[in-house]
Amino acid sequence: MGSPIETLIRTTVTKGVGVLAEFNRRRLPKPVGGNPFLTGIHAPMTEELTLTDLAVTGTIPAGLNGRYMRIGPNPVAADPASYHWFMGDGMVHALAIGDGGAQGYHNRWIRSDAVAKARGVTAAPGPRHNFDTVNTNVVDIAGRTFALVEAGSYPVELGVTLDEQAYNPFDGGLKGSFSAHPHRDPRTGENHAICYDAFDPETIRHVVIDAAGRVTREEPIAVRHGPMIHDCAITDRYAIILDLPCTFSMKTLIAGHGFPYRWNPAHAARVGLMPRHGTQDDVIWCDVAPGYVFHVGNAYDAPDGQVVMDVCAYATMFSEGAQGPDAKPRGLERWTIDPVGKTVVISTLDAAPQEFPRIDERYFGQAHRYAWTMATPTEPEDRFVGATHLYAHDLLTGARQMHDFGPDRHPGEFVFVPETADAPEGHGWLIGLVVDMGRFTTDCVIIDARDFEGAPVAVIHLPHRVPPGFHGNWIS
Repeated sequence: MGSPIETLIRTTVTKGVGVLAEFNRRRLPKPVGGNPFLTGIHAPMTEELTLTDLAVTGTIPAGLNGRYMRIGPNPVAADPASYHWFMGDGMVHALAIGDGGAQGYHNRWIRSDAVAKARGVTAAPGPRHNFDTVNTNVVDIAGRTFALVEAGSYPVELGVTLDEQAYNPFDGGLKGSFSAHPHRDPRTGENHAICYDAFDPETIRHVVIDAAGRVTREEPIAVRHGPMIHDCAITDRYAIILDLPCTFSMKTLIAGHGFPYRWNPAHAARVGLMPRHGTQDDVIWCDVAPGYVFHVGNAYDAPDGQVVMDVCAYATMFSEGAQGPDAKPRGLERWTIDPVGKTVVISTLDAAPQEFPRIDERYFGQAHRYAWTMATPTEPEDRFVGATHLYAHDLLTGARQMHDFGPDRHPGEFVFVPETADAPEGHGWLIGLVVDMGRFTTDCVIIDARDFEGAPVAVIHLPHRVPPGFHGNWIS
């Protein structure tokens, strides 16, 4: 739990803290040369577009019928001094593909109260929880499309054109905050999430949504210091909790910074194995070497009873007060968790800086062979996005392939779409956006995962730059 001083501040003078934070926010110095997450490749879009006449190079696979959707921060009016990449107003991008063609593109801001006021439009209806900026992921849950964020706001349900938006806690079933990374168990159809709340530093929750979209579980788990838990994983036996040393910082909040989480060496790093139907008393806590993980590729139960989890890890995170991620990735790692000895052994699968691990998600929670990642710059000051290639990993043989898009062409997260529902693992397509900073345009690129180093099978050309976002998915 927090210190007595923090508890007192939270419970009795929250309003005063807000006033003090706002006062200090106005005194923060403006970054020399501008905020790096508001300039260059990260400069926000200023318009909502609807495009129907899109040029295509190559041949779009006939089996692709749906939408590639991605969301990320796109602030309407940000203060460069206090702006943090994770806090920007959300903007959704949707590219409809079907019958072998590109059917159209549109982008829309999530109509939070602040966005609606700034743009003179009607805010999205529905109940609010803590805050209403939603900017991190867009997913399909039970045949409905939701934009997500962690630590506070309820999800926003989206219509096909993105103009229909409503804050929706899963038809009233969700009582607290949600996660940016729920994970669907392909065997049960359930979505599992580990959720934290910025206003409750002592509790996280294991939330389960069944195949019909109903919240069936919202189990509390006691923690200390208010850890930032961005992602989780599941196996047949467990929901996996990443309780790592990036925690809420009252000092940072009062100083006026928009994002109040910092590296905390006093917070012991641990991994929790929570039985999928257990309580907090059943969690098996396993100490792990200090580090931070934004994203899990996958996890599964090994035949010997251990749990295997593949992650992209960092030595630290948010230790210098940067406006975004400020540490170099350690690379792709395998964490082997022993629930009997309560230990975690870390081995390096690939030391190259990389992020956004994705797998063939028909194998989520089960043993998998293939993973795909986005390369990141070798130095943190290059602002997280800026490398020009993707990696494909064969975790059985240890082989790694690279797909390089060429100079000034920067990919984001790519997602895997199976060729057919029963295709072998890895037989399908990788889809994602590539920003061309030489032309200030964006391509939606489709790669055959079986010919990863070869030329894309199709490229859909967008005539504008889409700022690097966070996460996207293929919505069939």
